[in-house]
Amino acid sequence: MKRFVTLFLVAAIVVAAVWLGATREIGAVVGWIAAGLAVALQRVVTSAAGSLIIRRADIFRPGDRITIGGVRGDVAAMGWMQTTVMEMGQPPGEQSDAPSMWVQGRQYTGRVVRVTNDKIFDSPVYNYTREFPYIWEELVVPVRYADSRATVEAILLSAAERHTAEIVAEAEPHLEQLRHVYHIGDRPEVRPRVYVRLTDNWVELTVRFLTRDRDARGIKDKMSREILDALNAAKIGVASGTYAIVEMPTITVRQETTNGP
Repeated sequence: MKRFVTLFLVAAIVVAAVWLGATREIGAVVGWIAAGLAVALQRVVTSAAGSLIIRRADIFRPGDRITIGGVRGDVAAMGWMQTTVMEMGQPPGEQSDAPSMWVQGRQYTGRVVRVTNDKIFDSPVYNYTREFPYIWEELVVPVRYADSRATVEAILLSAAERHTAEIVAEAEPHLEQLRHVYHIGDRPEVRPRVYVRLTDNWVELTVRFLTRDRDARGIKDKMSREILDALNAAKIGVASGTYAIVEMPTITVRQETTNGP
């Protein structure tokens, strides 16, 4: 292929020189050919440059979980033109993001996606695993104002602490290393914590906790089952939107009679 391209360029230069009849114009012809090739191979050159930056700056490596060009998943392979990603799904809060997804969690969808490396110049690259292979997750539980908020908070904290104690112990040294490499003003809280928000219909309690970069859905599933059992035992229900009809409009019923022949 390379030999064919070289022969084509040489032949084009020779033909152009003969056709113009003046060797002093060969430089202009070469310039036009070079400009045309630059336009035609713009994406190829940019992708190669992107690959060089990815490797030189160590933006991501095979096995990292990233988001690049709107594609989320694990880096399966890296080439000079494209990066191959094993795609993963999206949590419900991110379902509106493109592309549309049917898997409601950060688990494999089964699709293998190839993304050109020039995407690093157009959009941010999110890396879930570099330096700090953990992510923060949240679980929201709405309860009625009449229910015991302290009881619900204790249930949430108990479940989160039980399922993330090992993860918190692992994350502490990674967090210190992250703060040493990057300037982070406040020290992020790695231990579970419950936040309260007031709404028009209920009290919203959100437990924030740390998980590994993978299997976040599995931990949330275990916590949700445990929290539901504890709420049922405490006779506390999860709040939901309700509507009350305070007045019914007046209904008039008319019966029409017809006279026989």
